[in-house]
Amino acid sequence: MIFNTNNVIIKYVIIGWCILLFSGCTEKRIQTPYEKASYDLLNRLLPNHTDHFYFEESMDSLVEKDYFEISSENGKVVIKGNNAVSMSSGLYWYLKNYCNAQVSLNYNQLNLPEVLPIVSEKITIETPFEYRYLFNYCTYGYSMPWWDWEEWEKMIDYMAIQGVNMPLSIIGQEAVWLEVLTELGMSEKQINEFFVGSAHLPWGWMGNIDGVGGPLPKNWIKQRVVLQKKILARMRSLGMKPVLQGFTGHVPKSLKELYPESNIFQIHDWAGISGTWFLDPTDELFQKIGKLFIEKQTALFGTDHLYDADCFIEVDPPSNDPEFLKKVSQSVYQSMASADPEATWVIQGWFFFFRKDFWQPEQGRAFLNAIPKNKTIVLDLYGEKNPTWDKTEAFYGQPWVWNVICNEDQKVNMSGDLQTMQDNFQEAFQREGKNNLKGIGVIPEGIGFNPIIQEFIYEKAWKTENVDLNSWIGDYAQRRYNTKNQEAQKAWQNLLNTVYGRTRTMWSPLITTPRLLKVDQTKEDIRHVRKDFSISEEDPFAWDFDVNKFNETARMFLELAPELKENEAFRFDLTHIYRELMHAFSHRFIYDVSKAYHDKDLTALEKSENQLLKLLDDMEAITGTNENFMLGKWLEDAKDWGLTPEEKKYYEWNARTIITIWQPWKEGYLRDYAGKTWNGMFSGYYKPRWELFLNTLKESLKNNRPFDPSAYDKAVREIDFNWTHSNETYPTKPTGNVIEVSKRLEKDYQQYFNGKD
Repeated sequence: MIFNTNNVIIKYVIIGWCILLFSGCTEKRIQTPYEKASYDLLNRLLPNHTDHFYFEESMDSLVEKDYFEISSENGKVVIKGNNAVSMSSGLYWYLKNYCNAQVSLNYNQLNLPEVLPIVSEKITIETPFEYRYLFNYCTYGYSMPWWDWEEWEKMIDYMAIQGVNMPLSIIGQEAVWLEVLTELGMSEKQINEFFVGSAHLPWGWMGNIDGVGGPLPKNWIKQRVVLQKKILARMRSLGMKPVLQGFTGHVPKSLKELYPESNIFQIHDWAGISGTWFLDPTDELFQKIGKLFIEKQTALFGTDHLYDADCFIEVDPPSNDPEFLKKVSQSVYQSMASADPEATWVIQGWFFFFRKDFWQPEQGRAFLNAIPKNKTIVLDLYGEKNPTWDKTEAFYGQPWVWNVICNEDQKVNMSGDLQTMQDNFQEAFQREGKNNLKGIGVIPEGIGFNPIIQEFIYEKAWKTENVDLNSWIGDYAQRRYNTKNQEAQKAWQNLLNTVYGRTRTMWSPLITTPRLLKVDQTKEDIRHVRKDFSISEEDPFAWDFDVNKFNETARMFLELAPELKENEAFRFDLTHIYRELMHAFSHRFIYDVSKAYHDKDLTALEKSENQLLKLLDDMEAITGTNENFMLGKWLEDAKDWGLTPEEKKYYEWNARTIITIWQPWKEGYLRDYAGKTWNGMFSGYYKPRWELFLNTLKESLKNNRPFDPSAYDKAVREIDFNWTHSNETYPTKPTGNVIEVSKRLEKDYQQYFNGKD
């Protein structure tokens, strides 16, 4: 984008003159663009309170850090800041700390006092962080592939009040690629073979897969351009700087036919899928494509000069020679800078953890130090468990951002170790806050089920000090439900000591392909650490939190129902808590099945079968009490993108595939990787698999014939594959009352906590 400097100067001279002429917060004056954006957000959030707030953009050219000021004047709450994100953050700071309010990813609690509290002494808060980051590539596949503008508008408002100013924004990349590849001489057929399915797109752009789930409908590409332009316009109006994509070297295999002299090579397999094709960054063609990509993208979407390019996110480069790696990073950066001299390369530092055996200090130093100083920003993704800043000399001196992942594969769970997050953040901030630590953020693979994590982390952007977590979570409960009930605070403090005291959840055997449990023989992998467990009298659940204590906590929440039953956030939490409690029976009940079979006890097997199938039915019932846990909504949202019956069918198939078999064929490595404990999934997908498994086990005992795992595996894969191509509908609205269902579950399962079976 080209800006006329003289016009910008004239604009701010006029703004300054207007401010002087119409000074005084009760008088009318011309709003600056950031002030208008702040008022617009306020009107969307609190349409009945727009006259109670006054926004003022700071014109201090010496301000280096984002900040906000809050005060009261002439009966209004005055919020001053250097951009709309800062002013929106100031608004939320006031709402939280003065009005006992909360804005969340699912439900807002905005029951404000009749008369807004006065700020007796001006509050000034400045963030030490230049960047507040949000989103993971995977979020765009696991959570947001079907979002329309209405959902995005709410999300951007949420981001603004949390202080996010550096969001990853990759919608519409397929349109950029279409223009680039067409100009390079590729045919429509060749391009279609390269593009992946709509929900699979993030893994295409990360260079993991080609063609999986494709080809994309043409209408999709057009629709996504329109949506991305709206998203970027809104983000920029608030002062955010969206991160777009840069060229990584990932290209279609067929490009080799058009450019046979170029060094285009296949990398190793990813998750059982044949390796994709990469153009050697030192090849002349790389510079041509890299520059063309930025030019086409800028023409479509503009630029804020931040480009993410992850050449080797979960794969290794073809050589570990430091000189080669140096040339790679130099070439990638140069391809950006040739089109945009102000370019900054954003790099996900995941490979320093995921491929740590390859990325030794010599390789890492060569790769990062070849990029001009302060022309890259490294994202340390896994700050709550496996940070890499402390293993890479703080990314060898380049600017970096500390992040948490919290959620992988949009697992529907309650998790996030707040104490570990706080401890790890403090260590990073104390050691590197005055050096090259430039930001804080959240990089979840999925969002929507642990809003407390975003609330906690982004609060650190403005207030870095340690907090007493028991007090903090008690205040969180008070704002969430607008209650001073001490029992609500105690209930949330119990969550802190159970689900919010674990970093991430185990790979659940309930929602993966049914198997007999081999106790104490579980495996570990880098994606999901599977904890060894053993069902015993001392540990009858073998889960990764204290299930007995969590059961007591669930009962505490249920006892709050008479007071809080109309609060939407409470009803969401009650669904979530009883879903989590039911899920914690997985190991115990599957163990009972396994033991009965190994003991060749048909009566015990039938008894354990009944309790396991009841658990699946009860999981279906509790998840059917809240719209956030419903398969039907996911499928209908997908179909809504279709403009023709054929497109609707395609999107539904893609939506079913990504959350079940992942790879759209019967033999696949990633099956159930993104499994969901959703209403509809239990009745339609998980239960039929378990019924097949249990019937197979019973037939084995009745006929005194060994269980044939190969025959079973073939049969269950057939069921799974056929389900992705089916089109039965599922509820999109709640089918039960969460309080009534929770009471029944509490009664039905209490026997397991009273020492009975």
